[in-house]
Amino acid sequence: MQKVEAIIRPMKLDQVKEALEDIGVVGMTVSDVRGYGHQRGHTEKYRGNTYVVNLLPKIKLELVVSDDVAEAVVAAIEEAAQTGEIGDGKIFVYPVERAIRIRTGEEGETAI
Repeated sequence: MQKVEAIIRPMKLDQVKEALEDIGVVGMTVSDVRGYGHQRGHTEKYRGNTYVVNLLPKIKLELVVSDDVAEAVVAAIEEAAQTGEIGDGKIFVYPVERAIRIRTGEEGETAI
């Protein structure tokens, strides 16, 4: 099993969800997060004052999938979330040693 964690632009969430549904992935955890990378935030003017916004809103997706689907999940997220501009986000893939469904006690891939 693999955990796929992606940090994407909020406006791309629906496109990423559709892309994942198209390849048969239905479960994920979505969190609103803030952060910055190479773009280092930006400045905004409001009523004549300049403000530095260095923590930008992002969406964090977390999915645990079987090994045979992990590359397809990464490819789907990458294709759906890409705009070609700085700030598109990152994808991280981690091995998952164990998964347990609390309700039934199932373990391994049947738990996901």
